[in-house]
Amino acid sequence: MSHDHRSEMVPRPALIAAGVLVALTITGAAITRLSGASDTYPPTAAPVTSRDLLFRDRADGAVLVFDAHDMSAPIQVVAPETNGFLRGTMRGLARQRIRQDADRDVPFRLTQWADNRLTLEDPTTHRRVDLEAFGETNETVFARLLTAKAGS
Repeated sequence: MSHDHRSEMVPRPALIAAGVLVALTITGAAITRLSGASDTYPPTAAPVTSRDLLFRDRADGAVLVFDAHDMSAPIQVVAPETNGFLRGTMRGLARQRIRQDADRDVPFRLTQWADNRLTLEDPTTHRRVDLEAFGETNETVFARLLTAKAGS
């Protein structure tokens, strides 16, 4: 019993069409992500509280966190080589500001929403980080900044 294996093959035009579809899908997703279009969406709950924050690097490697409305003293000092999540998040947002040549002195907005989500937004680039996506421990790092007092 012999079989003609050529009759079981997928037609070449169908393979080319599938490849083009995959390439277009990946390209479209990349363009959407890189353009920031995926980062602009309306909130699904009302804001409960928010705080405008400024982050400043200190010469020894520490990061000073200030309430933007009271720059008299930092609300938190992040010691050098600690708190990688906060540092990484802020580095990513700062990198976006540099790419867009945005004002680096505009505060970031930390918001607690009615549905218990916590977001960090850059009003200059319109990037928003939904912090719950990184787990409760990492989200708590930023949640503490909502109630931190100067000098603590």
